[in-house]
Amino acid sequence: MNNVVIKAENIGKKYIIGHQAERGGYTALRDVLMQNARTLWNKTKDLATGKPIIQGDTMEEVWALKDVSFEIHRGEAVGIIGRNGAGKSTLLKILSRITEPSTGRVTIKGRVASLLEVGTGFHPELSGRENIYLNGTILGMTRVEIKRKFDEIVAFAEVEKYLDTPVKRYSSGMYVRLAFAVAAHLEPEILIVDEVLAVGDAQFQRKCLGKMEQVGKEGRTVLFVSHNMAAVNNLCNYAMLLDSGTLDCFSKTKSVVEKYILQGEAVFNNNLILNHQDEVLDVIDFFTCDMHGNRFSVFKTTENIYLKTRLNLKKSVEGLRIGIDVYNISDGEILFRTFDDDLNTRERGAGVADFACELPANLFMSGIYAAKLQIGIHNIRWIVNGNLSINFEVQFVDGINSKYADSRPGKIMPLVNWEISSIH
Repeated sequence: MNNVVIKAENIGKKYIIGHQAERGGYTALRDVLMQNARTLWNKTKDLATGKPIIQGDTMEEVWALKDVSFEIHRGEAVGIIGRNGAGKSTLLKILSRITEPSTGRVTIKGRVASLLEVGTGFHPELSGRENIYLNGTILGMTRVEIKRKFDEIVAFAEVEKYLDTPVKRYSSGMYVRLAFAVAAHLEPEILIVDEVLAVGDAQFQRKCLGKMEQVGKEGRTVLFVSHNMAAVNNLCNYAMLLDSGTLDCFSKTKSVVEKYILQGEAVFNNNLILNHQDEVLDVIDFFTCDMHGNRFSVFKTTENIYLKTRLNLKKSVEGLRIGIDVYNISDGEILFRTFDDDLNTRERGAGVADFACELPANLFMSGIYAAKLQIGIHNIRWIVNGNLSINFEVQFVDGINSKYADSRPGKIMPLVNWEISSIH
């Protein structure tokens, strides 16, 4: 049975934007009047012919989306990620039928509820109670359906006290709580949520993510735009990465998120001279290697990983601290920070010095990680504070680690000692 609920075929969205010509330092009054008259005439002509009214002296075509195709199946939770301006919000507006694509077409099977902006579908003069019925009707629900879900919506939004107050007096957080509660509880087949959840507090965000997870388990489809990679990882089983209006990739969430984060990381080749300079020291090198000093960026789970830093100390310094933060690339979460604490009472003389940190075998799950350098003078100042980063990959060794090791929960998998005693 064909269970495709959203099918996009070569969709594109083109906008015409205007640019104001640069003016000189002095403009005569007659030139200003002539320009205003010309602008008014052009706007009137565009209005009469049905063309969009563009502000500016020159026009430029901008493709917010170009040649994007994909299929989403019933019950899938799909994260949509990418940098600002990548086309995420434009795509959601097309899928929500707010705007039409310039090229291509979209086929959607099922009722869609979307939460794209704070207060979408709300009337500011109406109360929260009235807007629940209004917004529910806009989403295609009957009055009986809305009444059946009304108490759940109010309880979820936590706005009982202000239910009969006009929503124009609501804070942005109250607005989004009520809007999300309506969209999520009126049982749409497809729920589309933009980054608007960032408006709410941390507790409400967790509540919303839990509700979306429940919606997905009920066999409904969720599309979720967010810059929170941990939320995307936890909620979505698939993700699509948009880049400058084109679809870069659409696959399992973990691989797409890793690709996105790697694009934004300062990824250094192991042979690259970092050349970070300061009045106290220069960072000559920072790299990963094996126990023999051979440079590698890919390791087995059973191998020790060595992080080495070479510094040129320009003068004698006391209290120098070298540390490293290790991050999980898939969600940007820090796993741990390690320092060579012996250095904060040791005076280092001028000259070139090497520092090495050993990460033990059987510590990491398979995946891609970032090591960020931290250098400071104890209780005085930072010299390097995480802006120098290298990445390394850890691969699972089949047949050596336990067969379920790579699928166990958690971020790391340290070997720990177990003691079993028999009591007779």
